[in-house]
Amino acid sequence: MLEQIEIATAGQQAFHDITAQVQAVVNRSGVREGMCFIFCPHTTAGLTLNENWDPDVRHDMGIGLDAISPGRPAYRHSEGNAPAHLKSSLVGASQAIPVSAGKLALGAWQGIYLAEFDGPRRRKVLVKVMAG
Repeated sequence: MLEQIEIATAGQQAFHDITAQVQAVVNRSGVREGMCFIFCPHTTAGLTLNENWDPDVRHDMGIGLDAISPGRPAYRHSEGNAPAHLKSSLVGASQAIPVSAGKLALGAWQGIYLAEFDGPRRRKVLVKVMAG
């Protein structure tokens, strides 16, 4: 079964920890061993795995992505959010995470983040858990 998570994002660029919401989908699925696939169907947002203990990591990721993809007057995209499209491509739109003993098999410090690059918006993330 495919489930959808909805997230109201704040600010133009933010990293929203959705680990608990994804784990809740795994719990509802009843899958003990398998894979969890998550997909972000937006062109100015993405999904990433990173440290979820120190919030400064999220802050620093934003600074780094801004350095890689700053606004430029030469961009042609009329909506003015070309950097958000570039950041989304850099971060990616999907993740695959093993499920073991009914839990997401994340590292000790890892969390799942919806990366918002053009907010605030209402975003959705699609989650599919498969036994295997």
